Amino acid sequence: MQFRRSFLLTAIVGCTLPAGVMAADPQPTRGGTLNSILWPEPPGLVLGLWVNSPTLLPATKIYEGLLSYDFNLNPQPALARSWEVSADGLTYTFKLQPGVKWHDGKSFTADDVVFTFNEFLTQVHPRSRTVFQRTRASKIDDETVVFKLEKPFAPLIRSFDAIGGPIVPAHIYKGTDFRNNPHNAHPIGTGPFKFAEWQRGQYIHLVRNDDYWRKGMPYLDEIYYRLIPDSASRALALENGQALLATQNDVELADVGRLKAMPHLAVETKGWEWGAPISWMTFNQRRKPLDDKRFRKAVMYALDRNFIRDTIFFGLAKVATGPIHSSSPFYDANVPKYEYDPKKAEALLDEMGLKRDANGLRANIKLLGLPYGEVWNRFNEYVKQALKRVGIEVTIESTDVAGWGDRIRNWDFDLAVTYLTTLSDPVLGVARSYISSNIKKGMLFNNESGYSNPKVDELFAKSETTVDEAERKKIFSELQRILVDDVPVAWTVELQWPTIYNKRLHNVIINGLGPNSTFAEVYLTPK
Repeated sequence: MQFRRSFLLTAIVGCTLPAGVMAADPQPTRGGTLNSILWPEPPGLVLGLWVNSPTLLPATKIYEGLLSYDFNLNPQPALARSWEVSADGLTYTFKLQPGVKWHDGKSFTADDVVFTFNEFLTQVHPRSRTVFQRTRASKIDDETVVFKLEKPFAPLIRSFDAIGGPIVPAHIYKGTDFRNNPHNAHPIGTGPFKFAEWQRGQYIHLVRNDDYWRKGMPYLDEIYYRLIPDSASRALALENGQALLATQNDVELADVGRLKAMPHLAVETKGWEWGAPISWMTFNQRRKPLDDKRFRKAVMYALDRNFIRDTIFFGLAKVATGPIHSSSPFYDANVPKYEYDPKKAEALLDEMGLKRDANGLRANIKLLGLPYGEVWNRFNEYVKQALKRVGIEVTIESTDVAGWGDRIRNWDFDLAVTYLTTLSDPVLGVARSYISSNIKKGMLFNNESGYSNPKVDELFAKSETTVDEAERKKIFSELQRILVDDVPVAWTVELQWPTIYNKRLHNVIINGLGPNSTFAEVYLTPK
């Protein structure tokens, strides 16, 4: 969806049909258990407090946002049944779904929405805190909430998904230490599935919410997210039908082609339109020699990203050219290119004065690997080999998901592997990694590199309040050229994650949130 001026300047009322209903079978089968693979084990399940990929898959069944988004990123009703935007772009009015209950039986009201956006998300959410600090939510009545802005914010209508804007219960969190609230161990949302049990190292169990506001849904009785540490065992579980669903890092990409050929399995790469994930390595620019742009460029030239795409990701990726995903309407391919050229890398290192020593080494750095499976281990090993060729010795550091997050948020790394959803608008998912105001120690998925460029800050700020689409494209084109030249991170590939599912499952991927949708519409046909 292109965010046109008319969209922001004209009052808009959302349709009242549930998101994805057109894709659903008119007579789906009710009942059944979905056994889904989940790996690695998430650090927690409360959206906002945790936004790691393993958290999102089960937590988006528990929590909901005001809106959802279709494949074209058009907003669709969720906890909001309709919405309007004022002519000046400064007031957003949401009408809430009636009769919604929290999983503990308490009524969901506008008070929960106001608390979530004014207090909870603005304190804890690594992405959304900067978005919603621009707004102030207020209650008109129990089913009406108004968001006020001091100046227009073009991407706001794209910010109310369950990942970026999960609604949490005020009666549980208000007035508490959010990160240490005892209810974090037993999340309570409004979604189609309720938290039942978490057996650490074994499974996360969700059960049907019989009081769900979308009458007759969900269709499934329960979902088990099976924690299977061995990649071969995860693939085998899909083969023999013990598991019916896997996505992202659950299955090694080397196995996808073989699984796709099996008659009972389907593979889908749609469903990541909202997230638009890009993988990169973050340079900690507080440390030498990573603070030198020439060193960062040398790393880019030393990497054969076509090899990374074809051999490590088995073609389920696309070479990234910069900070904005190629599916974005704001993408500009006319940026400096870093083709594989070890000689250029060596020339830059020589220019810095990093000459080879008697052992042929110029520098030693540590690489904090991403603990999400074998594909990332292979990636780490490739980086080690590629940089060794130009005289950079790499020591690979391994940790679990929680440890990885702690190291990143506390700036305890040299070079760190990550991937991030860049979302439907660069202000939402791209700016957070590069603007100076988002250098926040102790928080994850912000500007962990410590990169600071006043011109970049200025352009991102301008893009927020500029409504004209053509003008915004010019701004983002300039931003891309500056960032690609500064190389604050080493962009590698745009990820095209597969979702692999048993053909007995229906409505698995029905919108732009893909496997991170609510699964209210998912149903299972009998064997």
